[in-house]
Amino acid sequence: MQEIKIPLDWPNISELERDYILKALASGYVSSAGPLVREFEQRFAAYLGIGHAVAVVNGTAGLHLALKLLGIGPGDEVIVPALTFIATVNPVVYAGARPVVVDVDPRTWNIDPAAIEKAITKHTRAIIPVHLYGNPADMDAILGLAREYGLYVIEDATEALGSTYKGKKAGTFGHIGVFSFNGNKIITTGGGGMLVTEDPEVARRARILVNQGREPGETEYEHKEIGFNYRLTNLQAALGLAQLERLPEFLATKRRNAAIYCRDLYNVLGISWQQELPEAESNWWLFSILVDKKKYGLDKLELMQYLRKEGIQIRPLFKPLNWQQCYRAYNFNHCPIAEALYISGLNLPSASSLREKDIMYVIRSIKI
Repeated sequence: MQEIKIPLDWPNISELERDYILKALASGYVSSAGPLVREFEQRFAAYLGIGHAVAVVNGTAGLHLALKLLGIGPGDEVIVPALTFIATVNPVVYAGARPVVVDVDPRTWNIDPAAIEKAITKHTRAIIPVHLYGNPADMDAILGLAREYGLYVIEDATEALGSTYKGKKAGTFGHIGVFSFNGNKIITTGGGGMLVTEDPEVARRARILVNQGREPGETEYEHKEIGFNYRLTNLQAALGLAQLERLPEFLATKRRNAAIYCRDLYNVLGISWQQELPEAESNWWLFSILVDKKKYGLDKLELMQYLRKEGIQIRPLFKPLNWQQCYRAYNFNHCPIAEALYISGLNLPSASSLREKDIMYVIRSIKI
């Protein structure tokens, strides 16, 4: 197996994380009963400037829970972008609703508001915009459509912690926002996620549903609603608190490295990359490029193969949902922009531990 010299996005763990974990272990609270879960929720909500945050076992669970909280189920349609990780759409099916896949904008690679409007029917209940690779979607246009047609907005901000749109944090625009703390995300709890909302009733119900539907304060095991085992553990929260303290450091590094990529790849013929909206600031979770074989000389797969030989960890963009075999029976619409982006797109190394010399090594390798 080829040695990885430059990782795509590995966890960035320091002594601070070790100290938090050791304190949690010493307290004896290792499961979901510990006090650090609530502290993590409170600090996370404060960082975002939002009323409520509820910790969950992962981002996928958070999206499923969001749909449940908004009463979305059989007979309903939910509009999602074609270019996203499959965990955006799977919870729609878990809920019994029907996903409707639409194309994306060719510059931002995010869900196209014009495509959303064309897809709205009398059965549409919600839109799930994704801030792909940390790049904020056009939330003004999306929220405008939601208001006009009476739809819910569930933000898939699983990749976008720290990103902003018009100065406001991604994940705080919709009725519910969902974040992920998977091992490769901008902060990690090993696995985990967070559901956020301004609605206190949504947050109250979320806390019940993540705990198997058990009412808080009940002496007896009384469950008035069928819930889920979607709780985060105290150990995970300990890790999350440390990572949250270091988030400004992570964001600064990712944005510095993205700026280096933009500067030094600017004149490389046949290489372009995902663009931010003028009013948006990406966290640049994964800096991603397009490879034009006619101009560059290699196609995506050929460049991937070469970079991997150089010890550079690299991966393709997410395969469009309309091309996923498991959804073939849904007969999703053809999405030519998402398909074209996938055919030529790559994620470059973007780990928050990477130094400038690491990014320059990647750039020199691309300039073969």
